Amino acid sequence: MMTYVCGHRNPDTDSIVAAIAYASLQHMLGENDYIPVRLGHLNDETKFLLNRFGFEPPVKITSVRTQVRDVEYDTPPRVAPGVPVSYAWNLMMEDPHLTMLPITNEDDSLYGLIASGAIAQVDMQTIQTPVLQEAPILNVLSALEGHVMNRADDFFDSISGEVIIALPGGVNLEKAIGENSIILCGNQPEIVDLALERKARCVILCQSDLGEKYRGINSETCVISTPLDAWRAARWLYLATPVSRLARKDDLITFHLEDYIDDVKEAMLKNRYRSYPILDRQEKVAGTISRYHLLQPRRKRIVLVDHNEAGQSVAGLDQAEIVAVIDHHRLADIQTGYPVYVRNEPVGSTNTIIATMFQENGLMPGEKLAGLMAAAIISDTVMFKSPTTTARDRRMAERLAKIAGLNLEELGQEVFSANSSDKSAAALIGADLKEFNLGDHYVIISQITTMDAGTLLSRREELLAEMDRIRKERKADIVALMITDVLREGTELLFLGDTESVRQALELQDVRDHHAFIPGLVSRKKQMVPALTVLWG
Repeated sequence: MMTYVCGHRNPDTDSIVAAIAYASLQHMLGENDYIPVRLGHLNDETKFLLNRFGFEPPVKITSVRTQVRDVEYDTPPRVAPGVPVSYAWNLMMEDPHLTMLPITNEDDSLYGLIASGAIAQVDMQTIQTPVLQEAPILNVLSALEGHVMNRADDFFDSISGEVIIALPGGVNLEKAIGENSIILCGNQPEIVDLALERKARCVILCQSDLGEKYRGINSETCVISTPLDAWRAARWLYLATPVSRLARKDDLITFHLEDYIDDVKEAMLKNRYRSYPILDRQEKVAGTISRYHLLQPRRKRIVLVDHNEAGQSVAGLDQAEIVAVIDHHRLADIQTGYPVYVRNEPVGSTNTIIATMFQENGLMPGEKLAGLMAAAIISDTVMFKSPTTTARDRRMAERLAKIAGLNLEELGQEVFSANSSDKSAAALIGADLKEFNLGDHYVIISQITTMDAGTLLSRREELLAEMDRIRKERKADIVALMITDVLREGTELLFLGDTESVRQALELQDVRDHHAFIPGLVSRKKQMVPALTVLWG
């Protein structure tokens, strides 16, 4: 079963690369079902670095809620519209749990459904009304395991009529047999001759020795020989009808592989059917699902990297099986009902932890992955100027850069020159935006790390307008934008909302128009969030 490795929403470079690196580590350890994914759009820096080192962006997912594809649903045989009902019945009898079969067209799209109950109902109806309606001759031969005795040029397409079992002392055959009759008999040549004389629709010789006598006969009456006795032949004869005649085709309730189990349960509660067809994205039949399949669905497996906070994670996390958490942030509110592997270390980058895990397993990332991981460490530690930076971060980045044959200073120049300032204000702010619940306060902080803060500051009014829109829409207490200047080792801070709390928390003196430059402020999680947390207790 696949295991998704994902970072937080609005992913930064460290988050995306950590997902790629951890999945790669598991692959090297023989666990090939780990897949890196992302929850949001890539920022310019991450796009540049993935392209720079030759990596495809991870697949984007929006939820890990349990879907139909996560359930061990049934994959019963599919039947074509023209096959006899007897064939479908035999398939159901082979599997006692099988009560319904999907009927599919040539392209595997859904034609209808055939249920065992519908077959049983028709079988009971024929006891009271023993009539066969236009059963294709090939279906009749298949159901009866029989063959036609007529001459080759006697053509019969289908058979219809009233079914009569010719038993001694039974019905008055002299009166009963006519052109619209289907006669089942044994070693009774007088009955066969009477049927032929009256041009009956069909004569079925059941376990009879008369086959040779009538072989090659030229007649308007179809003569069939079967190894079945008359009683069994009569029952199977009715089941020679094509399944399309009994199919339920209107108002079908179907589900798709992508449908969420919660929605499926709700739909099933409103309907009485025991089984429902499942379709794929091409509307082709993938299987069937019943109520009992929903009792113990398989949960999606997920590894969280670079976060451990539900508000920053993927939707539907409560329905997933968290396998591991690899992070370097504060412990937050992720909860599990079972023990999981957790690795949370006070370093500047999640990739520092994962690089350490490579070492601990006696492994080394490839040249391209090593370069990408080194760039991620540089990005998250702001070229080792963030207060979150440790000696391990620098040491691990140097080791990875050596594997990749790169110079760290030159790589840092590439990393922080990648952000584009010509994007919309919404795109700039949303690229690396995080939400924090600090006690009773809801805070949103976005960060842009650049080597040219002046260009972004020239758009201050536009940025503040977008921040105000976000604050009102999300009802946040504070919305802040950190424009972190790598060269000046500080941050141009724009903020709205509870400005007094920001002033007090960061001890700001010179504030103008919701803006202040704060030397040494480069970390959102290590400096700004803790300062607000202390202020609010």
